[in-house]
Amino acid sequence: MTAIKRRVFVLGGLATAGALALPTNARAATPYPFKLAVASGEPDSSSVVLWTRLAPTPLNADGQGGMPNADVAVEWQVSTTDTFATLTASGTVTARNADAHSVHVVAGGLAADADYFYRFRAQGHISAVGRTRTAPVTGTFGRTLKMAFASCAHYESGYFTAYRRIADDRPDLILHLGDYLYEDATTTGSVREHVGAEIVSLADYRRRYAQYKSDPDLQAAHAVAPWLVVPDDHEVENNYANMVRADSSPALTTAQWTARRTAAYRAYYENMPLRPAAAPTGNSIPLYRRVRWGQLATFHMLDTRQFRDDQACGDGWKVCAAADTASRTLTGAAQEAWLLDGLAQHYGTWDILGQQVFFARQYDASGAASMDAWDGYRASRSRIQQGWRDRSVRNPLVLTGDVHAAWANDLKADYANPNSATIGTELVCTSIASGGNGSATTTIPNAATNPHLKFYSNRRGYVLTTITPAEVTADFRSIPVVTEHGAAVSTLRSFVIQDGVPGLELLDGLAGGRSAPPSRRGRLRLG
Repeated sequence: MTAIKRRVFVLGGLATAGALALPTNARAATPYPFKLAVASGEPDSSSVVLWTRLAPTPLNADGQGGMPNADVAVEWQVSTTDTFATLTASGTVTARNADAHSVHVVAGGLAADADYFYRFRAQGHISAVGRTRTAPVTGTFGRTLKMAFASCAHYESGYFTAYRRIADDRPDLILHLGDYLYEDATTTGSVREHVGAEIVSLADYRRRYAQYKSDPDLQAAHAVAPWLVVPDDHEVENNYANMVRADSSPALTTAQWTARRTAAYRAYYENMPLRPAAAPTGNSIPLYRRVRWGQLATFHMLDTRQFRDDQACGDGWKVCAAADTASRTLTGAAQEAWLLDGLAQHYGTWDILGQQVFFARQYDASGAASMDAWDGYRASRSRIQQGWRDRSVRNPLVLTGDVHAAWANDLKADYANPNSATIGTELVCTSIASGGNGSATTTIPNAATNPHLKFYSNRRGYVLTTITPAEVTADFRSIPVVTEHGAAVSTLRSFVIQDGVPGLELLDGLAGGRSAPPSRRGRLRLG
């Protein structure tokens, strides 16, 4: 296990080792093109998407990463071993100049519920090696699934140590729930600085992705496991809603704003390990989708930006009667119907909603709530919650990012009545770096008004889950500092959700949380 771990994560060493296997004249012909490393994603029971993007000088202002104005052939290989002594699948794909030399290979013919290694070769160079995994076949549970989820990685706020710790935990699957990058301009004196002004053009977005993807900790997290991704707002512009901007900075005409959104979606697809079906068309991108993990789980990946109504009452925290308007929607009617139809199918033991903004009710003492979250679209939330109750969904589990803090919440049939039935669970990951170091407080904000909110932390980090047919265990993993690189990670709190029993149980009495299996931890039913 140690040898494999070193091969996967020592990315620079792997690249050098691969290059040494090639003739000297081949290596000298062009500069090393795999500076943005590799990624995989969207696994099913027989295939997975493999991604890379050629960029020998990633931060060039034209967004082309120093590549020539020509298409380039890229070879790819998949093997059951990281030595690639025997190939399971292989082929050649074209990295098109028009796509910033990114590639999305759908590697098929793979065994179900199996681990694989992959790599690329182009222009006489071999990439780093990535590890990936396929899903179990329909009707089978497969092995225990260890899944991490994360969001909100502001480059200027701190180092991406949390990504490195995700890689160290060696999950089987990673969900990224938005704000993979941030669009704002250089802020002088930050921990580390964005290159350039606020991003608006396609070249701008491509270069910003290249800057983020040059980070070795992010590369390690991509290399360890396949990813499922959905964007939030900062992949385009802060707090936008459908075609409505949150503010007028920078000043753009309607046509310029449409072009900006179009560029942002195109760059997102180019830089994520998405299937070709997710390729954007004009200023829209088809991102909501279902990914089935055998009979164990179904991931309903939602898009809560592209189809939403504008935030009520001018956005922000407000006491706002308009938030109760029945016609208001966060998902759009088509996506809502799609979600409820999928929940009715009962494909897996766990129905997991991967989405972006705070789902449970959170009012302050005055009754104000965030108009950007589901509290600003209360009828939309009620329809979905009642929808899963009407369809007898056994285990609805909502996963959330966005708010730069960790939360664990019970979902209630009637948030105004604390004694009403608990009908689901929400786990909210904190940020990778956004918000800086945060603080050590675990005092739940607005707890008296919202007794269904069970845990809070303002540190950076992620959530690591272990999913079995019987239960989901969630470890809230915490990094004490991101303004310095390389901090250790610890588990602040661990919870379990039992099959058929909505709501949270606290796993207590063990420092570090994951040092013992759930069956040996103390359990305390909350609420």
